[in-house]
Amino acid sequence: IIVPCDFVERFLRTFKMLAVDPAKKLSFNRLISNGDLVIVYERHDNMKAVTVSESTVLQNRFGVFKDSEWIGKPFGSKVFSNKGGFVYLLAPTPELWTLVLSHRTQILYIADISFVIMYLEVVPGCLVLETGTGSGSLTTSLARAVAPTGHVHTFDFHEQRAGSARDDFERTGLSSLISVRARDIQGEGFPSEFAGLADAVFLDLPQPWLAIPSAAKMLKQDGTLCSFSPCVEQVQRSCETLQNSFT
Repeated sequence: IIVPCDFVERFLRTFKMLAVDPAKKLSFNRLISNGDLVIVYERHDNMKAVTVSESTVLQNRFGVFKDSEWIGKPFGSKVFSNKGGFVYLLAPTPELWTLVLSHRTQILYIADISFVIMYLEVVPGCLVLETGTGSGSLTTSLARAVAPTGHVHTFDFHEQRAGSARDDFERTGLSSLISVRARDIQGEGFPSEFAGLADAVFLDLPQPWLAIPSAAKMLKQDGTLCSFSPCVEQVQRSCETLQNSFT
């Protein structure tokens, strides 16, 4: 795949979860720096996100690990504790973030996320509307898909949950690609400022059929909508509403 150099440079500046050394273009050999977010991998079912700080240590069953000894090492390094135990220091990709994020709600995992992004046809430069934000699992992958020139506007009716998600996106370096708002989309609909501008809309709501008329107004001609529901009754009612505005 051949892409313009300016596209690569904009991507590297805006998407920090996959930040790399600009001199090495798209290699993943970036060195860990003070303040970086790192996924500490103990085993496939035991990982945690750590913000590297020169003055802190990580303690687990393998011993004590000094953050200061991680600085300057490449992501993917195997590091040892004072007892000889070891962990791996991994770059925080959206896939790994989904496995370590704080669960404020039930989340989507990679199998569903991949399916949703593919069928929504989300590509760099897209404007995507999402509700509700929840724990931000899907939002993080949407941000990677639209980077570096697109944007994800995500909404959650719960003010505190929206604030927590906003903090997470700051931590992962995605705040330039994601805007979070507290808003009841079922009751109020999407903000009118997005009318006719959205390439894709994603709904994860208890009563998605209430938001479908508003979503139809937000989408560009030939835009795509996805509604994610756990119960077939929700799906049936949503499909009945979709017949009014969608093919």
